Amino acid sequence: MTTTEPLKSILLVEDDLQDVQLMLAALEQHHLADHVFVVHDGAEALDYLYYRGEYKNRTRSNPVLVLLDLKMPKMNGLEVLKIIKADERLKAVPVVVLSSSRETADLAECYRHGVNGYVVKAMDYQGFMTSVRQIGAFWGKLNEPPPA
Repeated sequence: MTTTEPLKSILLVEDDLQDVQLMLAALEQHHLADHVFVVHDGAEALDYLYYRGEYKNRTRSNPVLVLLDLKMPKMNGLEVLKIIKADERLKAVPVVVLSSSRETADLAECYRHGVNGYVVKAMDYQGFMTSVRQIGAFWGKLNEPPPA
């Protein structure tokens, strides 16, 4: 008897296209998720999570991780985090903020609202790739996601 392991997906919420490309390369290079879905602002992230708009027919499952930028158009990452962590259906989904902000206020607010991790984006290529690889390895491979 064989069992099939569920597909592990990551939701990447990032408006900087260069950062998206680097993150996708790091995650793919190390096979850290079966699928990475990319959205470019907070409003689109919520459409994805709540099966709205172009995502209304997507498979009904939560990602194993949300990688969330803070500074985005339409709706910022902190607003998205607050909504996710206030929703019974979504609050168990791990959210890791990956931001260029080192501001103490941003860090404190994110943790106050239930973020699972806060990583400051490295400014050099190797550091950036290493950070994304380590985040993906822990949350995508080692961590056991909450039951569906």
